[in-house]
Amino acid sequence: LVAGMLGLVWGLVALAGGEKSWATFATCATSLLGKLVLLGFSWALAYHLLNGIRHLAQDAGHGFAVPDFVRSSWISIIGSAVLVVVVWGIVLMRWGQA
Repeated sequence: LVAGMLGLVWGLVALAGGEKSWATFATCATSLLGKLVLLGFSWALAYHLLNGIRHLAQDAGHGFAVPDFVRSSWISIIGSAVLVVVVWGIVLMRWGQA
């Protein structure tokens, strides 16, 4: 998440810096490595969101039995992957490229 946030800050600074700096950032972000970093950052955000919801439920006293705990762990992992696929699918269908 920290590396992704640094990339986000770089993009915002590049956007404020003008057309030349934005073109440099866009070239990096649309490269294969840049897309892999964006995908990884998207997954980290989605996992953090779903696992945070899981912990909120546990703070309320739910899901402490071992089967519930294992199930909610897998829901966080698989749900975050599904969420990333859905979000990237919407982005790619709407704008054609990420």
